[in-house]
Amino acid sequence: MTQMAEMSQQMRQCIDMCHEAHTMCGQTMQHALAKGGPMVERQTMMALMDCADMCSMCADMCMRQSRMASEMSKMCAEACRAAADTCSRFDDPQMRTCAEMTRKCADMCEQVAMAR
Repeated sequence: MTQMAEMSQQMRQCIDMCHEAHTMCGQTMQHALAKGGPMVERQTMMALMDCADMCSMCADMCMRQSRMASEMSKMCAEACRAAADTCSRFDDPQMRTCAEMTRKCADMCEQVAMAR
C-alpha cells in the first residue's frame, strides 16, 4: 500500500487545502503588486509570503508524514490566520477571496494538528 493510500482523508484534505492556499497567496501578491497602494505595504506582503511558505512546507511535511507535521500544521494555521486578517482589511474581491481561502486552510490545519 502506498503512503498516500495509508493517509487519512483529513490529512489529504489538509494537503490539498495547503496547496490551494499557497497558490491563492501567490496570486494575491501579484494582484496587490498590480494594484499598488496600501495593498503592497510591508505587513500585507509579508503576511502573504509567510502564509504561502508555511502552506508549502506544511503540505510537504504532511505528505511525507513527518513526525513534526502536527507542529507544522499549528504554525501553518497561525500564518494562514495572519494572512486572512490582513487580507480582510481591504475592500477588494481578490483580497476577500484570499482571506476566505486562508481561513479555511487554517481551520483544516488546526484539525490535523489536534488529530495527531
